[in-house]
Amino acid sequence: MTAAGRRLADVAVTGGRISAIAEQLPAAAGTREIDATGLLVLPGMVDVHTHTRVATDDQPDRFFADSVAAAYGGTTTFLAFNNPGTGSEQTGSLPTDIAAWRRQTDSDSAVDYGLSLVLQPMHTDLAHEIPAAIDAGVPTFKAFMVYDFALSDVAIAAALRATVDHDGLLNVHGEDRAVLEANIARLHAEGKTAPRYHADSRPAYVEADGTRKAIEMARGVGAPLYVVHVSSAAALAEVRRARAVSQPVFAETCPHFLALDESRYELPDEDCARFIISPPLRSAADRAALWDGLADGSLDLVATDHVPDSLAVDKQTWRESFDRISNGAPGIETLLAVVYSEGVVRGRITLERMVDALCTTPARLFGLNLKGAIEVGRDADIVLFDPTERRTLRAAELHHSSDYTPYEGIETSGVVRSVMVRGEFVIRDGRFVGRRGFGKFCERRLAWR
Repeated sequence: MTAAGRRLADVAVTGGRISAIAEQLPAAAGTREIDATGLLVLPGMVDVHTHTRVATDDQPDRFFADSVAAAYGGTTTFLAFNNPGTGSEQTGSLPTDIAAWRRQTDSDSAVDYGLSLVLQPMHTDLAHEIPAAIDAGVPTFKAFMVYDFALSDVAIAAALRATVDHDGLLNVHGEDRAVLEANIARLHAEGKTAPRYHADSRPAYVEADGTRKAIEMARGVGAPLYVVHVSSAAALAEVRRARAVSQPVFAETCPHFLALDESRYELPDEDCARFIISPPLRSAADRAALWDGLADGSLDLVATDHVPDSLAVDKQTWRESFDRISNGAPGIETLLAVVYSEGVVRGRITLERMVDALCTTPARLFGLNLKGAIEVGRDADIVLFDPTERRTLRAAELHHSSDYTPYEGIETSGVVRSVMVRGEFVIRDGRFVGRRGFGKFCERRLAWR
């Protein structure tokens, strides 16, 4: 399978790279043959939005566990953010942030991985440090417009100028901070602190206003912009308006926005806390709009926004107030399962468009130039996928470092049988056969710029 079409063919792998694709390739002496009859041969998924947490003394296996979970789900490369809460060292300098994060993750992943740097108020010299980070192989950055580590408008503008001048790309979490904080204060004053009011504090206009502001700032300096986790028709409309005038604005959505909706906030408080995600889950109409945007290319790709929160620890603050609950949910293992089942099987997108959105486009936009497609010369990151099988998603059967899944009990179609990274099996016949430290850190350049 490729983004352009499908064919029946043999794929030859030599030295970890795809060396030939043709019908009935001759097998040289000593060649190992893998029979994929009846299976879809997919490129490895590329997840460009995770908050995978680094190892600690108390939890030494959590980065490794999430990399194994990625492999089980068919993801062969993921990018992580180093925001507060991931355990990443916060040094105040982007180049030393890179060195610290690489030291914390070195020899820990089962699949290939990389870093997108989170810009924070402590980073006071973005004009010089962003180019240095790009030279170090980290060309993508993220600015939050909300939370206590949000960037000011002045800093976001500086980041946009530095990325456009030095072939980088800024990711923006677009929500209007002033309106959000006013909503939270109003709800508190009304005594509305239960988890369900999280969604009330962040209606779609909060996201749309923040998205529009980010787009206008990027337009002002002529910079490309990448909008993360679009959740609503209103925010999608802002992206479409920008693209209609040829502004280089790219956007992603997430599996939870494609598979779940705001009805989850009607659950009892403790169960409702499982779905505290920012932006929040939206209406069924918003979900339909996102599928339309994914089908017509207004949304470029799907990424998980994986946050390996635990019910036992991170979500327990539901007893205090909705704005105290850790925002996010695990998803690194279920990307392919959810998008294939909800998208391809239901006829919302084609199989080719799924490959484009989960593999080819994320690799292209984020400088993973050897990933994302089954093409000669690319890394042999290959997923053997059985479309005939069905399964029920259960947290007890997943491998991530979290203790729950927001997709508990959902029936999905298709099963990952085997996964190769650079020509080596990491998953074979449903079993992990890889090793810790096999995954390589990916230094990147944005070739499309």
